[in-house]
Amino acid sequence: MEGLTSASVDGLLVPPGHGRVVETPAQRVTFKVTGVHSRMASTFEVEVPPGFDVGAHVHTRSEELFYVLEGELDVLAFEPRIRTPDNWKRWESSSGNRVVRATPGTVIVVPPGCPHAFANPTDTPAKMFFQASPPPDHERYFEELLEILSDGGPPDQEAIEALRVKYDIEQLTPLRHR
Repeated sequence: MEGLTSASVDGLLVPPGHGRVVETPAQRVTFKVTGVHSRMASTFEVEVPPGFDVGAHVHTRSEELFYVLEGELDVLAFEPRIRTPDNWKRWESSSGNRVVRATPGTVIVVPPGCPHAFANPTDTPAKMFFQASPPPDHERYFEELLEILSDGGPPDQEAIEALRVKYDIEQLTPLRHR
């Protein structure tokens, strides 16, 4: 057919150990696929140190997927009967769902509006594959959080709260780390 040209489209290959690393005192995030490369999702490899608890939170627009690669994580992905502001690990849903200990191979899918959390209660690091859709909100959140935390001294909680609001994160229980 005249007038049609064949455009070359290349995929993206990110070898093991590659990707841009963002590291905070609480976790290490390796950007694998960003909004530059995908219209569907940002993809990260996340190392979760012992004692880290992201805190229960909810997004109104984002959908997330977690796949545990190494270690163990306590995981929540349901609406509790009551959203208590302290310990999400004791929450229970109306249908009886409770927090689960996720081991390698466990997949967690979190639709918009679903409260969720993860924590590493063990003495060894855990690693997970993490996908957030749509891009690039989570990658920008991680970058800006690193800027706030890199100033030294105690974290600026007001700045972190403003950042969460900006990136569709309603924090339900506190983020904690050793």
